[in-house]
Amino acid sequence: MQFIPLLNLFYMVLPLAFVGYFYYRWTDNKTEILFATFRMCVQLILIGYVLTSLFDTNSTWLLALLVAIMVIASSLIARRHIHNKDIQTYVIILIAIGVGGSLNLLLILNCVLALDNILEPRVVIPLAGMLYANCMNALSLAAERFDKERVHHDYEKARAIAFKASMIPQINSFLAVGFVSLPGMMTGQILSGIDPMVAVRYQIVVMAMVLGSGGISNIIYLLSLKKRQIA
Repeated sequence: MQFIPLLNLFYMVLPLAFVGYFYYRWTDNKTEILFATFRMCVQLILIGYVLTSLFDTNSTWLLALLVAIMVIASSLIARRHIHNKDIQTYVIILIAIGVGGSLNLLLILNCVLALDNILEPRVVIPLAGMLYANCMNALSLAAERFDKERVHHDYEKARAIAFKASMIPQINSFLAVGFVSLPGMMTGQILSGIDPMVAVRYQIVVMAMVLGSGGISNIIYLLSLKKRQIA
């Protein structure tokens, strides 16, 4: 794969600055994109060093710690735009993301890839990252939409609207993949020289786990809201 010199990365500042300018002008928020960009770079650099250490040592406890941090951090981020930020709501989000992501992760490691060692860091970390991030994004959409719709509708109607809206990105991806887009994982594999038909199989797994994990997390979260209202 083509090596990217560090200096070349700065070209990507141009589109970010363009978007940041209009984000500031239209939303009057001067710092959000700047802060998010800085945090993204710092986090990726740090995880690069951590993964290098993890791959060298093959430490099980460090692997478990990283997965736990993924679930905890994604749950914190998912509740950013939710009105109710109490500890009970956070625990529900944590469980929803943890269960939705982990079920799919275990299914892939045990059944789809059928690994001899399901705790192989080079496999677990990339898959876990995709799964928990996807659950976070899907649940964020569902929770934020449910909050708004609940003001005007009963629980069942608000749940239906929120669930459908939260699944639009995943369903659109299903409909567009291959004809409109070549997703990141498949593109990366092709660029690295992998046979396209091999890359296709991996991409099918990724697409299925994206919709499945996000959907399961949303179902758990939305069902838990009904129990809270009854209580």
